[in-house]
Amino acid sequence: MSQNVSAVIVTFNRLALLKEVIESLQTQDIKLSHIIVVDNNSKSDTQEYLTSLGNQIEYVRLPENIGGAGGFNKGVRYFMEHTTDDFVWLMDDDTVVHPDTLTELLKFADKQDQFGFLSSDVRWTDGHRALMNQPAPMNRLKVIPEDQVEPVQLQNATFVSLLMKREVVKKIGLPITEFFIWGDDIEYTERAGRVAPGYFVPSAKVTHKMAENVGSSLLNDNENRTPRYFYSYRNKRYYAKKRDFYRRNRALLRMWAEYFQIKFSNTERKQEKLDIFKKGFEAGKTFNPIIEFADDLKEK
Repeated sequence: MSQNVSAVIVTFNRLALLKEVIESLQTQDIKLSHIIVVDNNSKSDTQEYLTSLGNQIEYVRLPENIGGAGGFNKGVRYFMEHTTDDFVWLMDDDTVVHPDTLTELLKFADKQDQFGFLSSDVRWTDGHRALMNQPAPMNRLKVIPEDQVEPVQLQNATFVSLLMKREVVKKIGLPITEFFIWGDDIEYTERAGRVAPGYFVPSAKVTHKMAENVGSSLLNDNENRTPRYFYSYRNKRYYAKKRDFYRRNRALLRMWAEYFQIKFSNTERKQEKLDIFKKGFEAGKTFNPIIEFADDLKEK
């Protein structure tokens, strides 16, 4: 199988981390064909640094911040319309890949040609699983242990070291810009999983350099982040509608369980949090964004 791979990083004002991510990509055991950096209108220091790299990267600077979802939409579009590479490798600007990460993903791709997506084993800086990126097996009652060796089929995955084939992108289209933040990767990988199974590849490890190893929770998150949860619940309700009867209703029950957990808790700013939940959940009822498709440079 061909090993032509484009990496796509979406960044916004995290220059120190971004430098480390780019360096880790440049020192892969398998050389990347393209490193595409989508800049969500970061400050001038990021722009100056990325410009200084010249032809080491493909620099896509956006005129405004359209969120992580919009950034990945533009990055995957660039991959399709400006390269002829066979794979796209998606990651955030705090995802430090290991020298053999891509080798391990492509090794699995050689064995299992039919796949919708491949997801890495995402660890935090202390070596334990990143809680934000826990792998989601088909049986959600099971937890994939940290010492897992064999690949496992997944329901979905995050954009923290995610490999996809060009032909899958061509079939399913692009990530949904209107998601802005949260859930764009879950929706996109579930869309891909309807074409072919997605897999967790435990030998392909990366380090997710989040400030803290915590999951997202409206109940416990800080005041500045509370408004963002509008997108979380709106987007969850949208992609829950695309699932089968059992998984759709399970997702809805889980959301309402979170609502009542907040309602009967002693959390600060309780009413604000409940209002954000209700606003996002209600918006998700009619939220129906258009899925965009990119032209394929290979066909020109």
